Amino acid sequence: SWKKMDQRAWKNPYADYDGNPASVQELFDSQGKLTAEFAGRLSNAISQLLMHMENGLKSADPRDCTGYTGWAGIALLYLHLHGVFGEPSFLQKALDYVGHSLTCPTRRRDVTFLCGDAGPLAVAAVVYHRVQRAQESDECLSRLLQLHQSVVMGSGASGLPDELLYGRMGYLYALTFINQQFGHDKIPIQYIQQVSSRLTAVLISGEGQSQRFRCQDQSPLMYEWYQEQYVGPAHGLAGIYYFLMQKTPSYSGKKNYVNPLEIPGYLHKLVIKYWCMNYGKHGCRTPDTPFSLFEGMAGTIYFLADLLQPLKSKFPAFEV
Repeated sequence: SWKKMDQRAWKNPYADYDGNPASVQELFDSQGKLTAEFAGRLSNAISQLLMHMENGLKSADPRDCTGYTGWAGIALLYLHLHGVFGEPSFLQKALDYVGHSLTCPTRRRDVTFLCGDAGPLAVAAVVYHRVQRAQESDECLSRLLQLHQSVVMGSGASGLPDELLYGRMGYLYALTFINQQFGHDKIPIQYIQQVSSRLTAVLISGEGQSQRFRCQDQSPLMYEWYQEQYVGPAHGLAGIYYFLMQKTPSYSGKKNYVNPLEIPGYLHKLVIKYWCMNYGKHGCRTPDTPFSLFEGMAGTIYFLADLLQPLKSKFPAFEV
């Protein structure tokens, strides 16, 4: 909650970037591009972690189809790796894993990208499209759109929540993911507009809860999870804010990005050297699904691959 959330972050002992390019010259050249040596280190780390992940997945839950902790998330990782490296074997891996995810729908028939059936269907539609299996891709899209009516009508106390993991935002992301990956409006715009119209309900809900919790001075919007204020990305404020930002076009019409040379606090030392390059050697708490995309090793691999294309980097469902 707002007041009780666990403190799991590291204290950053490093000073902010002071504008001197020499401090990051081993990582970036004068144009802000990765040096060949650093890119090679990242690629090697990805290869090593993939071997560990594949071995660990042998004991993963065969019934978890989700993007968050299950097989659709692994398929999404390999789809991303195929986009970064262009290696056909990665696309084949994505095809294998997404096929498995379609065999085990969620018991509660959740409708979101991360924790529901919309995720495997959306990822499968894209993977089948990439391997030119158009009929199977269209079948997945049809099944995805069959969930639409329950999302549009699922308002009020007995309906869907607002959040990203189990709510409206999660289904809306599945639709926008399809159009982003296909490069055009594969999902008819009216479907997205009908779900987007529910954003008014999201704002009204957030304003009401902010008033109820008397925290308007801290945040004009607030959301709860199990009757507690929740600010995290999964069920709460951060995830909803993030998606609201995506749905609000910028004045310039272009996405903002951060120059790699301006990353504060020597992020490469803290995250890459001491965490990603030495994954699993820190004595940290082992997550429930240690090889998954959102809790485990697959997420680290996704992050490292993103570093190879820093201006295109985006983590699933958290893209601005």
